[in-house]
Amino acid sequence: MTPEDQEETQPLLRPPGGSSPRGRRVFLAALAAALGPLSFGFALGYSSPAIPSLRRAAPPAPRLDAAAASWFGAIVTVGAAAGGVLGGWLVDRAGRKLSLLLCAVPFVAGFAVITAAQNVWMLLGGRLLTGLACGIASLVAPVYISEIAYPEVRGLLGSCVQLMVVIGILLAYLAGWVLGWRWLAVLGCVPPAFMLLLMCCMPETPRFLLTQHKHEEAMAAMQFLWGSEQGWEEPPVWAEHQGFHVAQLRHPGVYKPFIIGISLMAFQQLSGINAVMFYAETIFEKAKFKDSSLASVIVGIIQVLFTAAAALFMDRAGRRLLLALSGVVMVFSTSAFGAYFKLTEGGPSNSSHVDLLAPISVEAADANVGLAWLAVGSLCLFIAGGAQALRCLLAGLCLLHLQCPFHSGLCP
Repeated sequence: MTPEDQEETQPLLRPPGGSSPRGRRVFLAALAAALGPLSFGFALGYSSPAIPSLRRAAPPAPRLDAAAASWFGAIVTVGAAAGGVLGGWLVDRAGRKLSLLLCAVPFVAGFAVITAAQNVWMLLGGRLLTGLACGIASLVAPVYISEIAYPEVRGLLGSCVQLMVVIGILLAYLAGWVLGWRWLAVLGCVPPAFMLLLMCCMPETPRFLLTQHKHEEAMAAMQFLWGSEQGWEEPPVWAEHQGFHVAQLRHPGVYKPFIIGISLMAFQQLSGINAVMFYAETIFEKAKFKDSSLASVIVGIIQVLFTAAAALFMDRAGRRLLLALSGVVMVFSTSAFGAYFKLTEGGPSNSSHVDLLAPISVEAADANVGLAWLAVGSLCLFIAGGAQALRCLLAGLCLLHLQCPFHSGLCP
């Protein structure tokens, strides 16, 4: 690596002489920003318990048919795609803090529209708004957290982003077990509302303030977040306004990570992990479960546990090995779930009469108990593999980014 490359990979803020800050307010600021990914996860998981409830709704409440139910789950991704583009524009122009504040508005507005919905179009419009907010939050929150964190806690705080997403999904599943779709939408307004309140008290990231040549405000932000502004030096800000040019793709350090990253993300999305999250309860209903809500909650718990486990073990086992293992697990589990549907197809009695919490001695004679656990177990394995793959994928993309000569040194 040339001296120029070494200079380019330095963060905008660094402690001299190996000293490190000990401020605790950085954790409060990270928590405030992480409510965005939590809201993101809740919006993703909302459709799973809401769709069965909406399909059974009686007039004058809106009711979803099969086509509308499909759109209700999927339209959030359309909004998220638009939100990702909008978030990329906002984060550099409005700043990280203001972008997070702005993304709370469509979250609250979207769930409010769903709560007050009188027809299917209002339901779809509310989902579209929450999807827009999801796209902004998924881009801005990791940037904000990585830029406020000092190196000793950057990895820890960065790992919390994906964990908060799956906790939000689990929260939607748990709440949907006891709440109807309207009250569930009311609950969906709570995390973004808290994020709006907390972020008003948090500073902009020091790095963004420095790029705007607001040195005094950057020092005040460091004082608030890290507990001290003494002894910190500011290296030259390189190429902050250079932007990205297509010609840069000729550089091996750019096009190789670009191709690998895009390919990994495409295959991860095509695995169907999002479809399972959107329609978990519907899937279990189609599988003729007595309590599809309980089965979806079990899946959500598995996802949280394995996302946390991936953050703990991926540095020891390696990203490549865990990604390969996750792929094998997902192939095996989806094959087993398909086999379950084949075995129960057309049977006079199936797992719709099986209580997952019943004592084994009561149901042991019923062969459908084993089939019920085959379905739950295979889908749990799929979610576990998907959680491991996504966490390793995100970390791997950061490592690929670290090798890029245009990297700013801020990946978690």
